[in-house]
Amino acid sequence: MSGPDEGDGMSDSPAARLQQLFEGHRLTPTQRRIAHCMVRRAADVPFLSSVELAELAGVSQPSVTRFAVALGFDGYPALRRHLREVVPPETPDAGDAYNEYQQAVQAEIENLRHLAAVLAEPAPVERAGRLLAASRPLPVLGLRAASSQARGFAYFAAKVHPDVRLLDEGGSMLLDRIDAARRAGASALLCFALPRHPKEVVEALAYARSAGLTVVTVADSAFAPVAAHSDLLIPAAVGTGLAFDTACAPMLLGRVLLEAMCDGLPDAQARLEDFDVQAAERGLFAE
Repeated sequence: MSGPDEGDGMSDSPAARLQQLFEGHRLTPTQRRIAHCMVRRAADVPFLSSVELAELAGVSQPSVTRFAVALGFDGYPALRRHLREVVPPETPDAGDAYNEYQQAVQAEIENLRHLAAVLAEPAPVERAGRLLAASRPLPVLGLRAASSQARGFAYFAAKVHPDVRLLDEGGSMLLDRIDAARRAGASALLCFALPRHPKEVVEALAYARSAGLTVVTVADSAFAPVAAHSDLLIPAAVGTGLAFDTACAPMLLGRVLLEAMCDGLPDAQARLEDFDVQAAERGLFAE
């Protein structure tokens, strides 16, 4: 057997095609690590040897072979042949026309295209919106690199949601604050999880689920370490071309979730209008 049949209507995004290849397979933690590495290096993967992929993923070469077999291929060479057929190559010399800063922007544009492909099926976002709207209070978790995403979501969410609780600091009190939200009536928790993934975020999500909260997660990949502790995970890739990751797609996905949450809050528009009135009375913004 050479491998699974190519699906119809597959996105032209290399990362999207890889994601679809992995869907429906029960992967071990090591195999998820390989899959995550492949998504991050989607354009290069069809041309990597098993040894090179193993080095990039930080696993052994036999693990790469077992991973290919787990996907339904005879071995890694068969998987690589399949990838060369279904993952579109980069346009020749396309990168040569851009400097390194422009390349980072082009990579983020590709990440946004991938997010658009994910959002072609709106059901997960609509479900997430209902879960977030119904939770009173609504804890929003994001530590380290993800703290700005969580803070931005919480800032806007507080304009339409009656009780938003931002959890952007780790430490021994984090679980206490999750407990307090649960005791106050919270039914769901929103988490922004970006690399490098802090261990305490993984531990906090495991604790939140054990306490009965439904965990909705925005992560850089469906194979991120937080996936095992999320009830609903929606991926949005980060850019890796600069010294520090860029997160345009996760930020935009956060705004999309805000829109979906507003759809589940019947008084959202009234709250926004009330805020505008108060802001005008206070002279809050420079016109």
